[in-house]
Amino acid sequence: MKLGTQAHKELFCRSFLDSYQEYNPETLPWPDLDPVSLERLRAIPFWKEALYTEKKAGIMVSAFAKTIEDPLIREAITLQGQEETRHGRLIQFLINRYEIPISQPENIELPLDIERAFTDFGFEECLDSFFAFGLFEIARLAKYLPQAFFDIFDPIMNEEARHIVFFVNWISYLQIERGRGWSPLRSAHALYHYGSALTGLVKTFAGAGEREEQAFAATGARTFMDDLTAEMFFSLCIQENQKRMQQFDPELLQPRLLPRLSSVALSVVKLLPKKNSLSVQTN
Repeated sequence: MKLGTQAHKELFCRSFLDSYQEYNPETLPWPDLDPVSLERLRAIPFWKEALYTEKKAGIMVSAFAKTIEDPLIREAITLQGQEETRHGRLIQFLINRYEIPISQPENIELPLDIERAFTDFGFEECLDSFFAFGLFEIARLAKYLPQAFFDIFDPIMNEEARHIVFFVNWISYLQIERGRGWSPLRSAHALYHYGSALTGLVKTFAGAGEREEQAFAATGARTFMDDLTAEMFFSLCIQENQKRMQQFDPELLQPRLLPRLSSVALSVVKLLPKKNSLSVQTN
């Protein structure tokens, strides 16, 4: 299938729309937690940042959808906005149900360049989701929380996978439609935005600005498992990303930068002496 064609657009939009799953965060089978599990849940440091990010994403993506002229793409991005909003509801319900103490996130304001904001957000999701997939599995293997918790969040991980696959296909389709179909131009455009996304993630991980909490992908390795090695970390991120990507049509584009860089990193790590621990601690 040729990228940038109507067939390509139909495939990445219909795949996204047809794989939607209906659920209400408030009626999910949330488990009662024992004191140890409750303490662990409350100790995870990213809840405020997660709530802010998901609420902002819901507002921004929904606003961007209204600017799209193509009816099929508008339908798909409208659905993504609804899913991002639902993620915000889910995090808010979790915080309330388990009485997780957080300060109130700052007010959300729509950016002036809404397409640029959606584009930067998409590239950032591609980076952050790759590590989130691996860290989700690390936490599950460590039995950091009851399995019922992972059963609730596993479909959320799949939704994030749907979002990033839709995004990389949409951005390629858009660039080709705008006359930037030559591969080096599209690659340069992607690298520029990946650079912006990396900068944003680094600021988030460092607790930049008023948001002191750190994102899941930055702090999970310090929270969920004892004696986690760099080799295990990269291996699980690659393995879980491959598992999440298997659900998609092979003709669809998939995010490739982080899997490739992580494969290189894993090859290097395997050559190093086996004192490669990330020195993580469980609570």
